[in-house]
Amino acid sequence: MLMRTDPFRELDRFAQQFFGNTPATWSRPAAMPMDAFRDGDQFVVCFDLPGVSPDAIELDVERNVLTVKAERRPYGGDQVEMQVSERPFGAFSRQLFLGDTLDTDHIDASYDAGVLTVRIPIAEKAKPRRIAIGGGEREPEQIDA
Repeated sequence: MLMRTDPFRELDRFAQQFFGNTPATWSRPAAMPMDAFRDGDQFVVCFDLPGVSPDAIELDVERNVLTVKAERRPYGGDQVEMQVSERPFGAFSRQLFLGDTLDTDHIDASYDAGVLTVRIPIAEKAKPRRIAIGGGEREPEQIDA
């Protein structure tokens, strides 16, 4: 259903934990945590985007590639003097390669409590179906007892 696309994500996460949030990592979009699972006849992907305004989220699909972009903006204003800044801000991006078994024409998305939930129906051709077994043209033999 879903193919992981970023083999260097764990390496980036380790480097960020080890070196901290340095200026070198600010220019690269950060990965957003996600869960992906099948729920009946649909595939569901949930992205954690706390503190992101719904109007700062873009969701696109092109040729079975789902792209999620979001931006968490820093608190602004002349009077703001940051004391502690541990939450990352800036651009976040994630791409997922979707299998051919998903119906990308009917994707539904909702955003609630900082979680973007994307629901993708399973294509009809990929759903399990029962195959009728036809009988031969011979009549069954009767056994006399």
